[in-house]
Amino acid sequence: MQGGIFSMGWRSVIITQHAKLSYSARAMIVQTNDGVNQIPIDDINLLLISTTQAVITTALVSELIKQNIKIIFTDENKAPVGEVYTYYPSNRNELILREQLNWNPELQNILWTKIVGSKIINQINVLKIMGCETDELERELAKLELNDATNREAVIARKYFPDLFENGFVRRDGSVINAALNYGYTILLSAVNQEVVANGYTTYLGIHHSSNENQFNLSSDLMEPFRPIVDFWVANQKFNQFTPDIKYGLVELLSLEIQFNGKRTILRNAITEHVRNCLKYVSGKIKEVKIGVEIINEVPNNAINDNV
Repeated sequence: MQGGIFSMGWRSVIITQHAKLSYSARAMIVQTNDGVNQIPIDDINLLLISTTQAVITTALVSELIKQNIKIIFTDENKAPVGEVYTYYPSNRNELILREQLNWNPELQNILWTKIVGSKIINQINVLKIMGCETDELERELAKLELNDATNREAVIARKYFPDLFENGFVRRDGSVINAALNYGYTILLSAVNQEVVANGYTTYLGIHHSSNENQFNLSSDLMEPFRPIVDFWVANQKFNQFTPDIKYGLVELLSLEIQFNGKRTILRNAITEHVRNCLKYVSGKIKEVKIGVEIINEVPNNAINDNV
């Protein structure tokens, strides 16, 4: 950390204090009270501005967008409230958009079934790692039908979260656990958005989610198998407040090593491959799609073992 600038490897940059962000000579210039830092644009994958006291120039915003670098803004409570990404990627064309509008409903239903199945399997594995009973969830998984017609996803969620955290846990309350989960899910969603757009598709048109109020319906669909990774990380922490350390750990999850389709890789790369595979499948370009996400059975290195 340097003067409120956190660099997660070469991938993610987080701004946490009063700063001016500008662009010069292929670098992001960060001016703070502690001095001036230069970060090469080519080293940045994501910029998270976790303060309302930062100023960013349009020249920098424009360059980051052109390089397909995600920018996420937070509110006064440090919660993500919006993101910026390229509106017209170089590979988006009318043919791709027409293709998306005419995706085969049967393929969409099959893909959604695979996504839900993968998510539930991951939830069960998380509970097993944490030493929880999973027989009931496995029985519910066996009832999964095409397009999850009987909504096993919701049925399992109602048992999964109280088992993972504590009896009486409610997913929608204002607890610090929910704040951490929501923050982690937002980071996941942002990463999936980035890949959808990079492949030339629009995030608005999903295969299952279809809310007029959600501009990320497709990304909301595709991110589902990875949600339990956030759950697992949060469940391994001990914290009473939603501190910056927790937020940085959640951003760093994109560099967490997992198993994806039988090989070890980091989460960010798994998301890239997953999104590409799903888009090819639902577009009829490949006949099969595999969604094998597996959490490596060990506490992440950035786990926080004391109250913070």
